[in-house]
Amino acid sequence: MQDNQLQSFREKRVRAITNLYYSNPEIQKVLFKFAKNREISPRYYEGFGKRPDSFEYPGDVFALVKKGATSFHCSEELWEDPMKLSVDMNKEDYNRLRTGWDLLIDIDCPWIEYSILAAKAIIKVFHQHNIKGIGIKFSGSKGFHLLVPWKAFPKEIAGEQTKNLFPEVPRKLVAYLREKSRSFLEELLPEEDKKRIFSSDKIKKGIKCTSCNQLAKEYLFLELFCTRCQMGEQRKVDREFKEPLFCPNCKQLYDQVNQSPVYVCDNCELDSKSSSNNFSVSKQFDIFEVLGLDIILVSPRHLFRMPYSLHEKTALASVVLDEQELACFDFKKADPLKVKIKNFIPECMEGEAKEFITQALDWAKENRVGEEKTEKISGKYADFKPLELQNITEDQFPPCIKNIFKGVKDGRKRALFALINLFRSIGTESKEMEKKIYEWNEKNEVPLKLGYIKSQLQWAYKRKPILPPNCKEFYQGIGVCQPDTLCQRIKNPLNYVVRKNFSKNQKISKIPSKFKEYQ
Repeated sequence: MQDNQLQSFREKRVRAITNLYYSNPEIQKVLFKFAKNREISPRYYEGFGKRPDSFEYPGDVFALVKKGATSFHCSEELWEDPMKLSVDMNKEDYNRLRTGWDLLIDIDCPWIEYSILAAKAIIKVFHQHNIKGIGIKFSGSKGFHLLVPWKAFPKEIAGEQTKNLFPEVPRKLVAYLREKSRSFLEELLPEEDKKRIFSSDKIKKGIKCTSCNQLAKEYLFLELFCTRCQMGEQRKVDREFKEPLFCPNCKQLYDQVNQSPVYVCDNCELDSKSSSNNFSVSKQFDIFEVLGLDIILVSPRHLFRMPYSLHEKTALASVVLDEQELACFDFKKADPLKVKIKNFIPECMEGEAKEFITQALDWAKENRVGEEKTEKISGKYADFKPLELQNITEDQFPPCIKNIFKGVKDGRKRALFALINLFRSIGTESKEMEKKIYEWNEKNEVPLKLGYIKSQLQWAYKRKPILPPNCKEFYQGIGVCQPDTLCQRIKNPLNYVVRKNFSKNQKISKIPSKFKEYQ
């Protein structure tokens, strides 16, 4: 009840000022100007509007406010035409449409004082690399955004267009900034805080990612198996997770649940299950972690609050600052009724970040940031080939599997389970199977984490292949069941492939008895 009352109070507070604030032509103009070549999305207090979206005129800002918009968010990527963006696009499609990207550092912390110190420490690193053009703005709550514009970066790196190296290169730059700014941050800490932090018994230690030297987060890795359906899955959950888990096929509780700790590096997108060699016990602590600081990672089509947009929780404006204002920042500077318009995109020299990006990428290469140490996926049944089918093509798959291949919105994990077991049952080579699965994952509206796919493959390779789930209910549950005439006579997708394959190759007039078990 109290949470609802607090939410109601916050919503009333921000809505009381939105019409007045966004009706200001100067606010409309600055939002419109910054949105050029960016994907934008209005937020309607709790939820975001449609994506992609863009402004055609400054007046579009207030038109959306009259429909209920309370804030505006945009991409750090720059696009030839943001309205052509689609979830159906693959990496190559995005590269063709992308014209560049700004480096955005999103600093978040429960305490504004530490956010200021972190911002100052990172700016010192930029200055060390002769970068003067740095955009600074208040996030609207307890953090800050730092921006180095696209103009500052070289347009080609090692023969590749820099615009196509997103988000890989920005992620390495963020990791480099975090590493190099640690000592500056420690120097900036008040003496009282230093004594308290460095003498504390509660300093955060744990498992470190050896690729980027950051502490990994600990989760529980669950291995689930349903003996009724002979199907299973793996899940990564928070340590406090205690909810019952059900088989998606028969809706009954899983019969077997094994659990073990797993460590995940969000920066490198690695986990200790699929890449155990990348993790080791840490004997140091991360000052960013100790202070509760988070530099939010770069990701494709990531949105951030636009300069001078309001913040729903505080009703403050995301104002642009200079370095002097950052040092003595207080919330009064973000009063929506007293804002002073400044440009978040700073003046800079063409290519002035060349030295910075060169040193950062050299450091990332030396420390293998963003690179996974090669670890062959293997197991007792890694190369198991139960069937001798020839010339299998996608037209021999049942309609449900063909629909899965197009990408799914819901039931991605169940779809992955079906694909792995079907591919393994028909004897698909491991490399070919993995290639097809990763290609399929790119077509999903929201792709599965690569670490999750690797863990599922690892789990499968250790066990003898099992049949994909039987037809109808399982595939109806993820919205891909569209049976044809052959589907009416079988109960499992594997039998469909077997029939189609033998029919196409005309090897024999009927299905051999050894395949009867699949009917």
